[in-house]
Amino acid sequence: MPYYVYKILSFKRLEKVDALASYQEASARLRALRKEAPSGADYRYRMIFAENELQAEDLLLQDRAPEGFVGDDY
Repeated sequence: MPYYVYKILSFKRLEKVDALASYQEASARLRALRKEAPSGADYRYRMIFAENELQAEDLLLQDRAPEGFVGDDY
């Protein structure tokens, strides 16, 4: 399964940037993209591990519940 790198724009629009075979390659690509991005950009980059593009986009668009902190009473 590849690692997908996506650019996430406003209104949850996704643009696939790359699909890489290894975590090291994907992580390096992500760091380079984030470094090149202008300060105050209205987009961000994310990496996701998925079977295919459809699953990657589905996972990126899901709302995740915030994780609790140690000591929370939830």
